[in-house]
This record gives sequence, structure tokens and C-alpha cells, in this order.
Amino acid sequence: MQQPGARAFGLVVALASAAFFATSGSFARPLLEAGWSPAAAVVVRLGAASLLLAPLAAVGLRGRWHLLREKWRPILLYGLFGGAAVQVAYFNAITYIEVGIALMLEYLGVVLVVLYVWARSRKRPGPLTLTGMVVAVGGLAVILNPADLAGADLRGVAWGLFAATGMAVYYITASETAGIPPLAFVATGLGVGAVALLLAGLTGLVPLHASTADVRLLGGTWPWWVPLLELVVVAAALAYLTGFVAARRLGPTVASFVGLTEVVFAVVWAWLLLGELPGAVQLLGGTVLLAGVAAVQAGNLRDTARRVRLAAEPEPEPSAP
Repeated sequence: MQQPGARAFGLVVALASAAFFATSGSFARPLLEAGWSPAAAVVVRLGAASLLLAPLAAVGLRGRWHLLREKWRPILLYGLFGGAAVQVAYFNAITYIEVGIALMLEYLGVVLVVLYVWARSRKRPGPLTLTGMVVAVGGLAVILNPADLAGADLRGVAWGLFAATGMAVYYITASETAGIPPLAFVATGLGVGAVALLLAGLTGLVPLHASTADVRLLGGTWPWWVPLLELVVVAAALAYLTGFVAARRLGPTVASFVGLTEVVFAVVWAWLLLGELPGAVQLLGGTVLLAGVAAVQAGNLRDTARRVRLAAEPEPEPSAP
């Protein structure tokens, strides 16, 4: 069982990751309005972040290149699903269904994480953990205020569920990949994701086009590379790296539910950077979501302590014949 200090560090890193990821919307929007396609922005975001982390990853490996060969399967899964598939699936989903519905479907990935852990460990989460899950997802629904799913295009629903699968794989592979430095794993995985998404664009699955026109940002006019630089350094390199470390520290269940706070941070960033004030309903939803995340964390600690206690109990002595 982890020490409280290590657990607290994991929570701080997980919240930082959510905050970093949440900046992507506020900084990507000016690029999209200037003529960039979402896929093109993501290709540059992932590819440049991979190159940025590569020198540090090489230092971390210190000649242990065999680790990349040994971990090629989880790296491939991380890059294809956690890097590329989530983006491709989400962008395709919103061409058929509303953004709120697409986000709700994507964030169902946290439920898939719980089901995976449950099936693998064969140990049902405790009541507090399950209650926190319901409360957190309910808070997310309040924030996003999705329209009724009835009558939604099934193609969009299918893409949204595929995005949820990508999110689940992201947290699971990040938490269960020991024996390789985080920098090396993340740098390689992001490179795989960038290549995969580039191929998806070249085959026509998603549109790829960019622009060098100036963008409107923070109340002024800026060169196109300014928001792109933020997307590469903060919303990709730092976000993925801290998310990987957090998943290792907290495990996939808690890390994925803390990741839901990305929606709350996105509202805050939109308020600070774009002047889009959050409404009372969004504030209420954020409060409910945070309460659910806290319950999941507390429940996970209680479940872990119970398992440790049961494992420490001595085996009952066999009765005399």
C-alpha cells in the first residue's frame, strides 16, 4: 500500500495533467478558426512533443534501447489508442452528433477502466468507490448538458464509444507498464500516435490542412506558431508525461476519474483566456464532479486497505480429523 505522501503526490500530478490537457481547447480554437484542421493540429502537437521529449528520453534510457523492443506492444497500444484513436474517433463523432454527446461518450472510458480492473482482479469495488463513480459521471453530465441521445446518429455514437475505448487503453497501459522510464515510453508512444494520425489523414479518414495566417488570441493578434507551441509543450509533452506518472502512482481507476477534472479546468481556462464565463449550472456540475472524484479516491484507499488487511490475515488451520 502506498504511503500518504506518495498518494498525495500522485493526485497533484494527476490534477496538473488534467489542467495541462484542458488548455488544448482554448489554444486550439484560434488555429481552427484560422484554417487548421483538427487532425493537422494534433499531428503537429503529438509529433513535435515526441521530438521535444526524445533527447531526455534517450538520456533516461542510457543505452537500454532493448526496453523499447521489450515494451513495443504497450507502446503501440498507447500511441495508437491513447494518442491517435481518441482524437480521430472524437473528430469523426462530432461530424454526426453534438459535441456534448460526443464528450459524454468519450468520458465513458473511465467506466471501462473500472470494468477492466474489476474483471482482471475479480474484486468488486467497494460501495464508496461505486458511489463516487456515479456522482462523478453525474457531475460531468451536468457540466456538458448533453442533448437526449434518442435520435442521435448511430455512426457518431459508435465513434464516441471508440474514443472511450482509446481513453481507457491510455490509462490502463500507462498504469501497468513498469520497467521503462516514463520519458522514453511517452516520447515513443506520442511518435507512434503522430505517425498513425498522419496516415489516417493521408488515407482520407480525417482532413489534413494547415495555415500560416495570424491568429486571434488573448485579445490580440499572434503568429500561428504561438498557440501551436503551447499545444506542443503544455497540452502534449507535459500533459501526457504527467498523466503517465499519475497513472503509475494512482492506478488506472483513480487516475482516470481524476482525469475527469479536465472538463472543469477547460471551463476555467476558457474563462481566463477567452472570456467565456462559466454559468451557474457548470459551477454546480464541477462541484458535483469533484465530490465524486474525492469519493472514488477515498473508496479506492478503503478498498486497498481492506485487501491488504485480508492478505495479512493468517490462513485458518485445518481442523483435526
